[in-house]
Amino acid sequence: MTPMLYVFLKDAHSVLRWLVILAAIWALVRAWSGLLSRGAWAKADRISGLAFSSALNLQVLLGIALYAVSPITHAAMTNFAAAMKDDTLRFFAVEHATGMILAAILAQIGFSASKRATDDRARFRKAAIFYTAATVIMLLSIPWPFLPYGRPLLPGFGG
Repeated sequence: MTPMLYVFLKDAHSVLRWLVILAAIWALVRAWSGLLSRGAWAKADRISGLAFSSALNLQVLLGIALYAVSPITHAAMTNFAAAMKDDTLRFFAVEHATGMILAAILAQIGFSASKRATDDRARFRKAAIFYTAATVIMLLSIPWPFLPYGRPLLPGFGG
C-alpha cells in the first residue's frame, strides 16, 4: 500500500460524499413531492433517482478500493476479534462498509422498482420508500466529525 494512494482515495471518498448527499436530497424531494402531490412521473424524477443510485454506487466502489488499502482496515483484519472491541476499527471495518453497501442496494432497488412500476403513484411510492431508507442508512453510516471516529467534513479541514 502506498500512502499517497490511501490519502488520494480517502480524500476523493470524502469529497464525493457531498455529491451523493446532494443527489439523495434531489431524489428525495422529487419522490416525496410527486407522491404527496399525486403528480405525473417525469424525466427529472427518473434522472434524480439515476443520479442518486449512480453516485452512491460510485462511492461504494471507491470505498471498496479504499477498504483494500486502508491501514485502519488492515489493522482490523490483523486481529478481528480485538478490532470488534475497538469503536473506530469496528466502525470502519464493519459498520461503515455494511451500511453503505446496504444503502446502495436500497437506492438501486428504488430506482429499478420505480422504473418497473405501472403507474405514477406506485413509481413515486417505491422511490420515496427506498430512497428514504437508503438515505437514512447512509447518513447513519457516515463518520461525521462529532463522532469519536469521525472525519472532517472536507479533507484538510480538521482532524
